[in-house]
Amino acid sequence: MKKTYKVDVDCAACAEKMQEVIKNTEGVKDATLSFMTLKLKVEFKEGADPESVMQTVRKNCKKVEDDMEIYL
Repeated sequence: MKKTYKVDVDCAACAEKMQEVIKNTEGVKDATLSFMTLKLKVEFKEGADPESVMQTVRKNCKKVEDDMEIYL
């Protein structure tokens, strides 16, 4: 399953770091975070619960950039 989310991030370097954190989150098969469009595209692993995975993604990203936001 693939989903797209709107994000609010301040710089391209932070977006790149967050993209790596997201890709390494359990339940995520692949992810692309575009600083230019402020969109996050996530492909979830089979059987993963997107809501709980995204809650974990949000917590992990806040460790990288505490004033970022992912609109679920």
